[in-house]
Amino acid sequence: MSAADAVYCMLTALFAVAAVLALRYAILPPGSGWRSRVDHLLHTAMALSMAVMPWRWDGRPAGAETAFFAAAALWFPLTAVIGRRKSGLTDIARTLPYSAGMAAMAWMTHLTTGPSYQAVHLDHAMGSRTEDVVTGVLALYLLACALRTLTLDMPTLHGTSGAVDVSTSIEGPCTRFWHGSMALGTAVMLLMHH
Repeated sequence: MSAADAVYCMLTALFAVAAVLALRYAILPPGSGWRSRVDHLLHTAMALSMAVMPWRWDGRPAGAETAFFAAAALWFPLTAVIGRRKSGLTDIARTLPYSAGMAAMAWMTHLTTGPSYQAVHLDHAMGSRTEDVVTGVLALYLLACALRTLTLDMPTLHGTSGAVDVSTSIEGPCTRFWHGSMALGTAVMLLMHH
């Protein structure tokens, strides 16, 4: 097994678990609204697609997937604007990591369609500078989101020494861990894919 295959196996496991968790959140909580359920179903679809993506990069047309994930990328900020109560910019900013993840998915499926995928991977010199820039911007943003999310629960990084807020709920840190892991996994997949 090559090093790339080992990384793909780890990413597949990460995304498969994330898909199960997102589906659980979409189905189980009876008190959540329809927008939250749609958000979680979109995350489930993304995680499932990411779990199988490394094993099917064969240049098959994926136009429907690209359109689906592009629409999903727009879903998050649009629903934040429509459903905003007080601070619209804050609500939109909270959705940007999810939107970037869906945009990265749309971008990866776009790159795998037909001749553009083969041209980029057979002769990278012929690859477009635009593709490099888009990939770089998405990957850097997702890495920044992952680092921020994964370090939120580390009090020493926030200047608090010794006094840690002890909470009986593990749900917040676990949710942040999975959101950060998804962003990190998506960035890695995006860079390996490119």
